[in-house]
Amino acid sequence: MSALAQVGYVARRSIVRTARQPANIIFPFVFPTALLAVTSAGLSPATKLPGFPSKSFLAFFLAFPFIQGALFATMNAGTDLARDIQSGFLNRLALTPLRGGALIVGQLGGIAVLAFVQNCYYLTVGLIAGVRLESGIVGGIVLIILATGVAIAFGALGAFFALRTGSGEAVQGVFPLFFVFLFLSSSSLPRNLIEHEWFRTIATYNPVSYLFEGLRSLIIFGWQGKELGLGFLFAGAIALIGVTGSSTALRNRLART
Repeated sequence: MSALAQVGYVARRSIVRTARQPANIIFPFVFPTALLAVTSAGLSPATKLPGFPSKSFLAFFLAFPFIQGALFATMNAGTDLARDIQSGFLNRLALTPLRGGALIVGQLGGIAVLAFVQNCYYLTVGLIAGVRLESGIVGGIVLIILATGVAIAFGALGAFFALRTGSGEAVQGVFPLFFVFLFLSSSSLPRNLIEHEWFRTIATYNPVSYLFEGLRSLIIFGWQGKELGLGFLFAGAIALIGVTGSSTALRNRLART
C-alpha cells in the first residue's frame, strides 16, 4: 500500500472518530464564538484609544476564535493519539506495514478537516455580525488557509505530547499552558498600545502574537506582507517542530515496545 493511501486511511479514521464524539465538535464551535461575543461587547471602549487600528473591536478580535479553535485541535489530536497508546492500538499498528510518517500526517489530516470547517464557521459568524474583510474574498480564502495551518501546527504539538507521555491526562494538562500563551499575546490589544513593559515584552517574544497579527491583517488592514508572512512563518515553524518531535517520539516509543 502506498504512503498516500495509508495517510488517507488514518485521516478518515481520525475524522470519523472525531465525528462520533460530540464534545470534540460542539465546544470548538460554541465556546470560541461565545467568548467572541462577550469580549467584543465588554472591550468595545478600547476602540476609542488613540491609535487603535479599527473602529470595531469585533473586527479586531475576530482572529481570536481562529486561534482558540486551533487549541482545541491540540486537545483532539493529542487525546485521541494518547488513547490509542493506552489501549494498545499503536502497538498493534506497529505489526502492520503502516509507516510512522503516515500515522502522524494522517492524524493531522483529520484535524485539518475539522479546522477547515470551524474556520469557515467563524468567518461566516463574523460576516453576519457585520465584519467586512479589508482584503476581500481572496483575503478570506487566505485567512482560512492560514488558520487551518495554525490548527495543524498546534495539532502537531498535541501529537508530540501524546507520543512523548502516552497519557491523555498529560495532554489535557498542557492545555492551560497553551491558554497562558494565548492571553499573554496581542490577542486583546495591539502590542504598541500595551502600557506595561513586561506584558509588551512577553507579547513581542510570544510567537502566538504573530499568528494573531497575520490573521488580523487580512481582516482590518488588507494586504500586509510583513504581518502575513510572519504569520505563515511561525505557523510553519511550529508545525515543523511538532512533526519532527512527533516523529522522534514515535520511533522511541515503538523501539521501547
